[in-house]
Amino acid sequence: MANQPLVVENPATGAPIGEVATYIPDEIPGLVAKADAAQKKWARTPPRERAEVLRACWAAMIAKQDDIAAIITAENGKPLRDALGEVTYAAEFFRWNSEEAVRLDGDVGDLPNGNGRKIVLRQPIGTVLAITPWNFPAAMLTRKLAPALAAGCAVVAKPASPTPMTAVALADIFRGAGLPEGLFHVIPTLDTAGVVNAALAQPPVRKLSFTGSTEVGAKLLEQAAARVVSCAMELGGNAPFIVLGDADVDDAVEVAMIAKLRHNSETCTAANRFYVAESLVDAFTDALVARFEKLVVGDGSDHATDHGPLINRGAVETVSGFVRDAIEHGATEVTGGAALDRPGSFFAPTVLTNVRPDNPILREEIFGPVAPIVAVPDDDDAILALANDCEVGLAGYVCGGEFARALSVSERLEVGMVGLNRGIVSDPATPFGGVKQSGIGREGGHDGVLAFTEPKLIVTAW
Repeated sequence: MANQPLVVENPATGAPIGEVATYIPDEIPGLVAKADAAQKKWARTPPRERAEVLRACWAAMIAKQDDIAAIITAENGKPLRDALGEVTYAAEFFRWNSEEAVRLDGDVGDLPNGNGRKIVLRQPIGTVLAITPWNFPAAMLTRKLAPALAAGCAVVAKPASPTPMTAVALADIFRGAGLPEGLFHVIPTLDTAGVVNAALAQPPVRKLSFTGSTEVGAKLLEQAAARVVSCAMELGGNAPFIVLGDADVDDAVEVAMIAKLRHNSETCTAANRFYVAESLVDAFTDALVARFEKLVVGDGSDHATDHGPLINRGAVETVSGFVRDAIEHGATEVTGGAALDRPGSFFAPTVLTNVRPDNPILREEIFGPVAPIVAVPDDDDAILALANDCEVGLAGYVCGGEFARALSVSERLEVGMVGLNRGIVSDPATPFGGVKQSGIGREGGHDGVLAFTEPKLIVTAW
């Protein structure tokens, strides 16, 4: 199979905007060998030197933030201000992990029986295969790359086919910032299965870090098991958004607008199921509809745009199907509800009411600007029974007035992360990840860099 270029389209217009070179499976063994050689040298590099390289990558991203954001908007469709937010968030992983690189402490101590000493070292796991999604083409890459580099690893990254240009551009920026040759490879491909299989078959690849759907993650876990490759999985979500009876409605709507709509509503942490106390459901719905109807939907490169297109027409058809099915099962469309009649992949911001707890849309990760609202009794146990009735558990949101009660509900919510009166849960300094079928492991914080190390025990006496 010969290499063919990967053509990238703008989801706001459907028109091609460029192409990138691709890799085929036969090229992967040699590329992994280069990464392995670079990794062995990088692992012997003093932590302070590694930290300075990461810091330089952070500075280079900030210097080029406008250019990177423009690429993200062009190939992903998200509004330019969201793209700029992604770039600063993505860059921060380099600054945070530059500080972590010099703090990979081990442990020294006595054995309990007193007949020796233990030394525990933190050593880099090796070469990492990183598979990243299209919804955050910069941030999901740096969230893996920066801690892996801090730990002393090399990275081979396969970006999502709709959005490879961001990763290619970042690789050039990092080389210019002083990242050693061979340490980071970006491998766009038209043969995802073949390239991933080839990479996982290479002995130097000792870590698979994947962000994507639960279904694909499960298949990758099966493949990785053949060589017992360590895996980190950040998988699907279906975030509940809980409005307790003592919440401030205006504040709850502000939180909902962020939790639901930022980054074109195409985030794994997006609020997906709205459980609103019966006493507030009418006021909350009216206020949310008013805000949805004021949104400017258009090309993300226009600074006036609030919400851009979905990633492609297939995504629009999927979201349309979810909404139609929800209405067939008794939901009421209050606003939106359909694709927009214009070029590109646009779907109208949509609010559904009269959604019964057994409506099928509550079982789906919508990945679109749709807010299904369920009226619930203002009872913690009843609300949590609905919110926790889900096979995934990535993020959740709780809005309430009495802090002790809202915190109690947050603690009992079966998710890895909770936004308590707040619409954003992720930060480079905190552990990102979920429970149940939402993944394995955590990215970010101190946990993020430890995920790319192996503890080595040395037992001795002196």
